[in-house]
Amino acid sequence: MAASNLTLRIASAVVLAPAALAVTYFGEWPFGIFWTAAAVAVMWEWSALVDRAGGQLAFGAGAVAIIVSALMTEFSRPMVAILLIMLGAFAVVVFAPAARRLWMAAGLGYAGALALAPIFLRDDPQLGIAAILLVFIVVWATDIIGYFVGRAIGGPKLAPSISPKKTWSGALAGTLGAVMLAALFAPYAGVRVIPVVAIAFSLSIASQAGDLLESAVKRHFDAKDAGTLIPGHGGVMDRLDGFWAAICVATSVGILRGGFEAPAQGLLVW
Repeated sequence: MAASNLTLRIASAVVLAPAALAVTYFGEWPFGIFWTAAAVAVMWEWSALVDRAGGQLAFGAGAVAIIVSALMTEFSRPMVAILLIMLGAFAVVVFAPAARRLWMAAGLGYAGALALAPIFLRDDPQLGIAAILLVFIVVWATDIIGYFVGRAIGGPKLAPSISPKKTWSGALAGTLGAVMLAALFAPYAGVRVIPVVAIAFSLSIASQAGDLLESAVKRHFDAKDAGTLIPGHGGVMDRLDGFWAAICVATSVGILRGGFEAPAQGLLVW
């Protein structure tokens, strides 16, 4: 990566990371608006990636579904929110170009999960903040440590046909770093270290899988970046691909164990 591009990447992170942490602290409407806006941006980028000329109506239908479903979470209606995303997928299929219908519907599922999963997890009044912070720690550590170690050491490629720059050394170092930082974080969150280490390991793997998934989608459509909204990073999808996968796994585990009432406790308390 060129020095100027790395500088842009760092500058963007310096702005976005504190914003994400601030809305996590405040929760409620600021948090919901932040992730809803991110999800709408992802839906826009996905629509443009799949079909720039014919995807506007499908994007509009998807954006409405995302916004209304996020509003439902503020009224403690999580199942209604999920149902609205599913219904929105039907609307997206109707408005999408015939050859791109499944891709557009998948885009709404992707973006809808990005909006709802963080909100569900943060809404846990006991450990919501801690759960979101853990996901941030794991994803950021995996990304940053993996990037610099991969550049410094190199070695065998992780998935050369999908993402030629990623290496096994970077992937392993990123996961190790994420696990170590999560272990340090656990006592501050008031939860047991060993379960958090296992969770962090799983979320780090999920984060890297999400990164590869997005790379595969871009490669399918012959695109280098998903967009240009974030200097040095490309699009919002490019910045949140790993977070998307990790937050989906974290929230799913939390809901399975703690229900919609206490997903963060379901994730962190074992």
